[in-house]
Amino acid sequence: QVQLIESGGGLVQAGASLRLSCAASTRSFRNYAVAWFRQAPGKEREFVAGVDSRGIRTLYVDSVKGRFTISRDNAKNTMYLQMNSLKPEDTAVYYCAAAVRYTSSPSPGEYAYWGQGTQVTVSS
Repeated sequence: QVQLIESGGGLVQAGASLRLSCAASTRSFRNYAVAWFRQAPGKEREFVAGVDSRGIRTLYVDSVKGRFTISRDNAKNTMYLQMNSLKPEDTAVYYCAAAVRYTSSPSPGEYAYWGQGTQVTVSS
């Protein structure tokens, strides 16, 4: 069983930056592809970004390309989401997720482990 704990959410103004962190309880973190998803009120959970188990290949939803950066530090069992130039439409609960596979996937069904979520609110 892998526990994921997010941190770093908050309330910011449009144009600001935030960095989300997600710490994993497993020492085998390097064996998991990881991703960030988000869910806004009344909407389905949406893939935001993913990175493979070695931190080499990344995937992004089009709406965050050039603004968000996903990364991971396997020595610290931690993944990150750097969010720049935030927009009100980025407001959502952000979840980190881990999958026992090499490459990341935009499908939430591929991920067996999920964090509890952290709220990001961007005011205009």
